[in-house]
Amino acid sequence: MSLLEDDLLFQMKAYRLPAPEREHVFAKPRRWRFDFAWPDRKLAAEVEGGTWVRGRHSRGAGMRKDADKYNQAAIMGWYVLKLTSDMVKDGSAIQTVKDALKAIRAATD
Repeated sequence: MSLLEDDLLFQMKAYRLPAPEREHVFAKPRRWRFDFAWPDRKLAAEVEGGTWVRGRHSRGAGMRKDADKYNQAAIMGWYVLKLTSDMVKDGSAIQTVKDALKAIRAATD
């Protein structure tokens, strides 16, 4: 868990969004986890740290592992939001989460 994830969780609470599960394992026996997940909606949010400083998510091996994880999630019917540090800081990440939760709720009503 990171400070960025903590910031996004704080924003979710401030907007009174449904509480997500943290570090949700979704593809057993793999140990893949989502930073945030709403399993009943098959919605996940991943905070991609280090995108501007050549962190793990922006280098070849890390990008490949992320692609494998996200592709398997899609095959299993998950919607995965990829959120960057600047999106968390400027408020666009929380807006994306709000929009996704609203769209999924509307589709299931």
